[in-house]
Amino acid sequence: MQLALLVCLVAATTAAPQFFGRFGRPYYGDGKHIAIVSQSQEGPDGARFRYAFQTENGINVEARGTPGSKGQSNIDGSFSFPFPEGGTGSVSYVADENGYRPESPLIPTPHPLPAHAIEQIRFAQSQGRSG
Repeated sequence: MQLALLVCLVAATTAAPQFFGRFGRPYYGDGKHIAIVSQSQEGPDGARFRYAFQTENGINVEARGTPGSKGQSNIDGSFSFPFPEGGTGSVSYVADENGYRPESPLIPTPHPLPAHAIEQIRFAQSQGRSG
């Protein structure tokens, strides 16, 4: 009986969420209802539409759709939100026949290649062409 109880306790503690590492404990907010303080919408009319809204906790969203070259809806928009620790994050984006392309200081970007690495790439490409 004691062994069964010990096994159950060990299983329960190992199954519990473990919040450690670089991400820490997830943020779920305080659970209160967040009201929409302004909202506008036009369409949809085929691929054309426009909408925007703002919430009382500082979230702002807007998007606009226009007809694309392949019958799709091309969308450009943006959203911003407050961080729990303070400050604001923002993202603007375009989604069209070339894919989804967000722009934001929040998105990591690779460091530029040094000049010698670019020269090595060019040399390798020229060697590949010459056979």
